[in-house]
Amino acid sequence: MCNLYRMTKPVTEVAAWFDAVPAAEGANFAEEVYPGYPGLVVADGAVRPMTWGFPLVLKGAKGQPLKPKPVNNARTDKLGTFFWRHAFEERRCLIPLTAWAEAEGAKGRMTRTWLSVPDAPLLAAAGVWRQSEEWGACYAMVMTDSEGSDAAAVHTRMPVLLAPDDQAKWTGGTPDEALALCRAWQGPLAIDRTPDPWVRGAAHQPTPSQPGLL
Repeated sequence: MCNLYRMTKPVTEVAAWFDAVPAAEGANFAEEVYPGYPGLVVADGAVRPMTWGFPLVLKGAKGQPLKPKPVNNARTDKLGTFFWRHAFEERRCLIPLTAWAEAEGAKGRMTRTWLSVPDAPLLAAAGVWRQSEEWGACYAMVMTDSEGSDAAAVHTRMPVLLAPDDQAKWTGGTPDEALALCRAWQGPLAIDRTPDPWVRGAAHQPTPSQPGLL
């Protein structure tokens, strides 16, 4: 599952690419986006800053409220559940990115593997968003089974990538039309296996075994 992605383009370029209004001037973004941190989202015709992850509010052993955890990925087979249903039916969005990362290797020695679409300056991943009391506007990336795609060599799941002709159907179509788009990417993918340790930035990102997908 995706717990890290890159978005290296400026807001103005993202807005032009998606024919959207740039509404994120002055916001600070890192090129590498981690759960619980801000990223750019195309929603309601505008490029907006939101927090990556829906807050999952947990309680401690004595019933005390704990710090919310960001649930940053939504499985396609869970979009009809209580946690995701309203956002999926009413607030679908596009998540601009240039590549996403997965962890590979032995436990404790995992490294970053980056996946992208060759020669594509920007990608659009399917997302859902909502307003939250904890973090304001927040979003989650929709994940699907990677079987049959190049990504299957790296991980069993991958983001739902949307071709330009499918983006309007994702954001404005019926739930059934949107759900039909939740499939593995059939085009070629570039896979860049790096020596960079996955644990770099661990203060921001869940490990592959921690909650982040629901």
